[in-house]
Parts: sequence; structure tokens; C-alpha cells
Amino acid sequence: MAVDELTTEGETTTHDSRNNNGAPDLRFIHYNDVYHVEAGSQNPVGGIPRFRTICQYYQHGAPFKGLPDVMTLFSGDAFNPSLESSVTKGKHMVPALNALETTVACLGNHDLDFGVEQFQYLASLCEFPWLCANVLDPALGEDVPLGNCKRTLMLTSSNGIKVGFIGLVEREWLDTINTLPPNLKYLSASATAADLAPKLRTEGAEMVVVLSHQREPNDNKLAEKLAPGTVDMVLGGHDHFYGHSIINDTHVLRSGTDFKQLSYIEARRKGGDSRGWDFNIIRRDVVSSIPEDADAAAMAEKLTSTLKAKLDKPIGYTAAPLDARFTTVRLKESNMGNFVCDLMRFHYHADCTIMASGTIRGDQIYPPGVLRVKDLMNCFPFEDPCVVISLKGKHVVEALENAVSTYPAQEGRFSQVSGIKFTFDAKGPEGSRCSDVFIAGSPVDPEREYTLVTREYMVRGKDGFTSLMLEENGGPAKSVVSEESGLLISMILRQYFMSLKVLGRWKNWGHNMGRHWGGVHENLHDVHPVREPVKPGEAHDEKAVARQPESKGAKEIVSLVGKAQRHHGHSRKHKEGENEHDSDSEDDATDVPPVPTDLSEHERELLIMRKVMRKWWRLAALPGHPNMTSVVGEEFGVHWARGIAPKLEGRITILNAAA
Repeated sequence: MAVDELTTEGETTTHDSRNNNGAPDLRFIHYNDVYHVEAGSQNPVGGIPRFRTICQYYQHGAPFKGLPDVMTLFSGDAFNPSLESSVTKGKHMVPALNALETTVACLGNHDLDFGVEQFQYLASLCEFPWLCANVLDPALGEDVPLGNCKRTLMLTSSNGIKVGFIGLVEREWLDTINTLPPNLKYLSASATAADLAPKLRTEGAEMVVVLSHQREPNDNKLAEKLAPGTVDMVLGGHDHFYGHSIINDTHVLRSGTDFKQLSYIEARRKGGDSRGWDFNIIRRDVVSSIPEDADAAAMAEKLTSTLKAKLDKPIGYTAAPLDARFTTVRLKESNMGNFVCDLMRFHYHADCTIMASGTIRGDQIYPPGVLRVKDLMNCFPFEDPCVVISLKGKHVVEALENAVSTYPAQEGRFSQVSGIKFTFDAKGPEGSRCSDVFIAGSPVDPEREYTLVTREYMVRGKDGFTSLMLEENGGPAKSVVSEESGLLISMILRQYFMSLKVLGRWKNWGHNMGRHWGGVHENLHDVHPVREPVKPGEAHDEKAVARQPESKGAKEIVSLVGKAQRHHGHSRKHKEGENEHDSDSEDDATDVPPVPTDLSEHERELLIMRKVMRKWWRLAALPGHPNMTSVVGEEFGVHWARGIAPKLEGRITILNAAA
């Protein structure tokens, strides 16, 4: 229910036209780039419950009775990236967008992260249309936009005024999405607006609004290239900040991010002989003093409780122990680090990867067995995305020097790598420890430009990685894939494990998703071979493993793993009323039930298994050495997915290591 009064805390005037004569002729709410339904801990706290309170206030509050109805406009990016979307593939955002009474949206790059088919499915659940005028897909027909979006939309306000909308996106982020259809036709944003705006005027539009998903410089360039009066407003997204300017009499506005800000806009016709519109723009920060909307709070609670259950769903399995202990990843090469860094590199077709080991938070050995969604989330919880930069070889070496600068202290800056091989002298002088650096199989060329995948955290110079900073921030690197376009590591892992499924395949896994991940497989599996699925009922052969001349502890692990596998991967005894397929995720193996959230027999077995694994590993004197693959991995599998078996390669050689 809408509130009739709101505190003015968090409200500021962005633009005042000084035209406050009479009631506004048109009213708008604008927001962009939203990801989390829950509130944060610091103001502006955001969160869908308080955000909806503000929207309901402007949409239905008593102070606005008798005024034209508000049009609520969204400039894209909702379905990813977030830890929540890693689980739901964006579906959790549909009820949130609908609850805000969104009128029309522009396509954002992250709305396509799970492929065009998934976007189309999610768009079909939305109670509003999506726009994209300047990217056409010839496979869908002549002049048909990507994802079957609309190019333009004409809306009539409750007082009879027609408003035309055009959706525009930038070329740059199209080049960063690996799962798009081939042969897309990109049209200049300014040429498209110059062509479509007059047509909307001819059809009766008194105002033309561009909804865009472009960086601010591209929105500004659009306004500069258009003749004054072509469009009245450019309401943008893609950037995660609030900004406003007036260029060629066109208002260019972006309204913050993540349900933490929005803009409320009132438009009045200019008086006298002047044509056009005057705009009064209010910025609203979503602060903690704003009461929560009860319906939205209940919706958020339902969504988050559903997510908790989904975190226990099986996503894949590992045939080799994955070493994510701090004592390994922060001091030496790790098979978990190798695997994830390789996955990042092949996903983005880059030359190399450097990932600070503080990224890996599991601090345990994940034994051979089923991996659940929450295993990925707990091990890779950070929500800064992967980015790709271009920089010279000498700056890559500087980053490696920084990574080993505090060794043997177990600091998060110690890095795992891909496409890189190097040696460092633990007792060498700081800044001159690294030698024999190879990138892409050849000795590093100090002046050659290399593409490198890393975390956005590191590109900001954190943990001392100043040589990875972007030129605009005083560093030497150029952006190839920006933070606005990059995926979370947890998301890349999620998609990779989905690509390994052979049963219960997600129905929206389209051809282009398969094409991309097929290419990743070709490269990744040359380094980290996968275990093919076993026949149903033969997921584990304990007798074969028992023949291995290994310790009793190893056999105990195998036995426990086998029990867990049979309980978890092959049981067909479901709880009453429990479905084999979940409507939100739609990608679970057909006979792999979710893991109960209480401490079940399986959970107890898993806890014991991991404790025994650690004890056996220590007694076997194999710290950080995951070569159990040859002992256990070859005898272990499930029938619904291929299994991973990451390994060491000798990428990091340490001289004079601490005892």
C-alpha cells in the first residue's frame, strides 16, 4: 500500500527549471542497473521494499491525486550479476520489476548473460515491453531486434499526451558477450535516433525519450550529434552512478544503481511561443528512514528463503580433491586456482590470468564428490566482476612481483595464474624476485601488449596491484571488458558446470551458449581432463578402489564418498510433494534431489568425509598436493554430468621456499 507522506531525507533537487506553474503535464520515475532485492547495511541502503515504497508514493500517493499517471522507466541490467542470479538465472528479479509497475525497459548487457533464450523467457514473464532499436538479428527477420525486443514504443499518458520511446545500446558491450547470435547488425545509436524520432513525432508523439544502456560519454555523444529537439531526454544505464547534464537542450540522466537511487521527473510544456519541455528532476536516495513496503518485504523474504533452499542443489561433481586451503592458495600453486584461472582465461579468450588468492575463500579441501551451488558461493563470494585489460609485459611482471612481495606471509595478494609460468626466489629482494616469466608459452616481452583477465578489485589497485590500474585512474592498463560488462567468477563457474550436464539439461540452454562453452571445453579440458559419466547405478566402484595400495584412511574416504554419492546422486526417494524439477532453476539433473537443509544423514557423512580427508591428507604428508586423482578419481563418478579433475602444472616454481 502506498504511503501518503515520505520523509525528505535522501531527497535532493537535480534540476529545477523554475517552471512550476500548475500541475505537471507528464510524470516519470527512472531507475537503472539493479541487482539485489535485499537492503544493504549503510545508507543509501537500497533494497526492493523501500524502493517500492518510494515508487508507490509517486505512483499512488495522496499528494499526487489528480495528476497524470507516472510512467516508470527502466534502463536495463537486472537479471545479472549477483549471487542470487547465479542461482536463479535472473528469474528472481521478474517479480521485483513487475512489483515496481515498470512501464517499459531498455535491454542491458547483463540481461543477456544467460543467453538470448533465457532473456526471452524472462521477458515473457515481465508485464512490460523491452526495447532495443539499434541491434538487429537477421535470423529473426528483417529489422527484428536482438531478443525480439521492440525498437520503439508509443505510450499515451492518462491525460492524453503521447510519448515515444526508443531503446539504444552501445557497440562496446556487444563485443564482450560471448553467447550472442552470430551476424548481428549494429546500427549507429545517433543515426537510429535521428531516423526513428521524427517517425514517432509524425505518429503524434509530443515528447520523445531515449532509454539507453550506454556509458555516459556515449550518451553525451548521442545528445551532441542530434539536432536540438530531436529527443527530449536520454535516460541512461550501464554506469553505476547518478549523473545529469543538458546537451543541445537534451537532458541526459542516469539514476544510480542497485535500488539505492531513483529519479522522479515532472515535465511541463514551455510557455509562450517556445516549443519543448521544462523538467524538474528530483533525486531520491533509498535511505533507512524510508519505511518498507509490506508486500515487497514479503516478496523479498520469499525470494531469499527460496534461494537458501536452492543453494543446496547439486551442480556438478569433482573426481579430484580441490585444494582451496589458505595454506595452499596463499603460498603455492593450487589445482583449484589453476582450474578457475584457466576457466576465466578461456571464457574471455585472453592471453593470461592473474587472480589474487584472497579471491578463494573456501579454506578447505573439497573431496571427490558432488559439488553444490553453495560450495561455489562460499568459495567465491565476492561480487566484483571479472574484467579484461590490455597492458605491456613489463606491467604483468610488476603484478607478479607484487603477488610474491610478502611471501611467506599468507596474504591474499599471492596469486594463482593461467597462461603464465614463472619462478620466484623467496629470499630475493622485494621487487626483483621473479624470473623466467613465460606468457602464452613464450618468454615475456616487456613491450608487448597482452590481454589479462583479473578481478575488478585488482584493477582498482587493491592489494598493491597498481600496475593493473586503468589509464584513467593513473595506471598503465587499457580496459577491454569493463566491470559493467564482466561476469562474477561464481557465475562463470555456474555456467561451466551447467555445460557439463548430460541429464536434466536446462531447457533454455540455447545453441549460442552451447557453442561458446564447447569452445571453452576444447581448451580447458586439454589441461584439466573431465571424467565422463558412468552408467546409472555404477557411480562408484569401491572394490576397484580397494585394490589400490593406499592407507586405511584413503579407503575410509572412498567408502564415505560412495555412500554420499549413492544417497545424493542416485536416490529416487523424494520427500512427499517434492518435484524432480524446480521451476526457477530448470536445470537440475532428472534424478538428483536437492540436499536437505537440515543436518541430514548425507550432511553428517559429508562432514565426516571432509574431516577424514584432512586427517588422511596430513598423515600422508601431501599438503597442497592433489594427486589423489589417480587413486580415487578414476573410480568415481555420477551418471548425470561430466566430472572435473583439476591438476597442478608447475606454473609457479619457488626457490628458497620457507621450510
